[in-house]
Amino acid sequence: MDGICAVSAGDITEAVESLYCCINTRLRPDVEAALKRALKTEDSETARGVLRILLENAEVGATEGLPLCQDTGLAVAFVRVGQNVVICGGTLQAAVDEGIRRAAAGGPLRASTVRHPLQRDNVGDNTPTLVHVESAPGGDLRIALLAKGGGAENMSRILMLSPSKGRRGVVDAVVETVRRAGANACPPLILGVGLGGDFATAPLLAKHALLRDLAEPNPEPALARLEAEILERVNDLGIGPQGFGGRTTALAVLVEQAPCHIASLPVAVNVECHSHRHGSVTLRGQLLNCPEAKG
Repeated sequence: MDGICAVSAGDITEAVESLYCCINTRLRPDVEAALKRALKTEDSETARGVLRILLENAEVGATEGLPLCQDTGLAVAFVRVGQNVVICGGTLQAAVDEGIRRAAAGGPLRASTVRHPLQRDNVGDNTPTLVHVESAPGGDLRIALLAKGGGAENMSRILMLSPSKGRRGVVDAVVETVRRAGANACPPLILGVGLGGDFATAPLLAKHALLRDLAEPNPEPALARLEAEILERVNDLGIGPQGFGGRTTALAVLVEQAPCHIASLPVAVNVECHSHRHGSVTLRGQLLNCPEAKG
């Protein structure tokens, strides 16, 4: 689409409100499927019991419209804005924040955001949203929304490894992160891993990796093998669901990479709990009746 397209701030707000409520109350199909697969392969009866409870919790959340967890998360949005898109009636940040604000007011969603990291005064409506924007071709606007719980986020790490550590150093760093976390991050976990970039980029890669479907390995074969090896090593730790032991410490490992400095090997691990809450919505821009839209 070559013309200038309009997306209204009101439509963004409505989409975010609906999406935030949905991801907090309905477990994603790929996560539910991963839990069911784990239930079939788990050897520990205690671990199997925990997995059954997690699946039951998801069913209650969907049926009753209740949050999957009392921690309804810090709102994080990755927004891809088409190069032909203009936002009408307000700014992107204000529109997204209003959607989160309405969701927090209208649903049983705990206020989880403090205004100042040291003074700790609660904002009361889960805003502001942490919004990351990237441009893309076309006339659409795509919002991917994460509700990021504090327990798992607190167990996340970034390490600036020497390049000599290589692939083995990357695997060991992720495994050690999970070992340190133990039961604190509410396993079974989903692990987003960011490789490369710099000190700022690697954590964003790790968080962005969490937006992938759990059943889809990295399209790059070497990274897909890395994901599989890390997952096996992590599950060999024996931490198990909720820390009660077993083979199901993690459900998936998702890796993204970026170029980096010749002297650096950044590794970021963004830990996610079993209530892996994210979703996306795409808003189609309306073609404007203006000279730029003709052709």
